[in-house]
Amino acid sequence: VQLQASGGGLVQPGGSLRLSCAGSGSIFSINLMAWYRQAPGKQRELVAGISSSGSTNYADSVKGRFTISRDNAKNAMYLQMNSLKPEDTAVYSCNAILKLAWSAPSRSYWGQGTQVTVSS
Repeated sequence: VQLQASGGGLVQPGGSLRLSCAGSGSIFSINLMAWYRQAPGKQRELVAGISSSGSTNYADSVKGRFTISRDNAKNAMYLQMNSLKPEDTAVYSCNAILKLAWSAPSRSYWGQGTQVTVSS
């Protein structure tokens, strides 16, 4: 099972980016999915999370600017980031709590990070 994150890049302040995270392999079900980020010299922080039913939560710093969504049929998750600020610069990683079979325990999987740089 792999999670593949993509969509990062360099953008000017006020710009937008859309991150994607796709799960591949033998996945039975995905419960929670979330985006985390880690800036240089800082601890990793939760950016946004979404449940299998679509309930969402956001860090206060991104509320009103970022939107998390998912496509359960594709085992995919997205993060639309608008009105980006220099302080949003970080490596963004995706995380999923998933099961490989009906009787299997839920486990946490991480995708590789994608760099987001907000700079003029």
